[in-house]
Amino acid sequence: MTKHDWRLHLVTDRPLSKNRPLEYIASEAAKGGATIIQLREKDCDTREFVELARSLKKTLEPLGVALIINDRVDVALAAGADGVHIGQSDMAFEDARRLLGQNAIIGLSVDNMAQALAAPQDAAYLGVSSVFPTGTKDVAAHVWGLDGLRELRAKTKRALVGIGGINAANAAEVIKAGADGIAVVSAICSAENPQEAARALRASTDAALAARKNK
Repeated sequence: MTKHDWRLHLVTDRPLSKNRPLEYIASEAAKGGATIIQLREKDCDTREFVELARSLKKTLEPLGVALIINDRVDVALAAGADGVHIGQSDMAFEDARRLLGQNAIIGLSVDNMAQALAAPQDAAYLGVSSVFPTGTKDVAAHVWGLDGLRELRAKTKRALVGIGGINAANAAEVIKAGADGIAVVSAICSAENPQEAARALRASTDAALAARKNK
């Protein structure tokens, strides 16, 4: 499997993007240091979803940033995306892998320790969700907290990407607790300057990773 950079994922959200095109948000985030763009669409129809994915793929390819699709394996296949991010109630991981092939990025959300420890070994990364409470997730969803993330880090060598309530003020803490990267939504989508927001997040993440490596 191709090695990828998990440091900064942008998860798109059109309602939070202040009427700006997704292509603009994604390209600015990539220029600021985002390493993965995840296209998430909960309300549009399949044809529109595929068209959005194709447009983003065209935008991101020259920038060398991978595009993955939230939930929808069919959209990823149709658009030639680099992979998918799936949750525990989406298509079974084994089916997604069979359809997309061994080189596809397939990230898997894990909501608790049992799910994390039982995750397939060929999941590209585990999305630790949610690290903090967040308005973009179900309010009843499990919250790992930094202590839960530390506990998971102690039990696995898997690539871990923290998501949920992460911003420039707390990104470093998530990395210090054991994450290999972070995923954000509003911290970039809603920022007045998405490129600068991404740059600040990358700087914080990179510094924390360097400090952890030198410990």
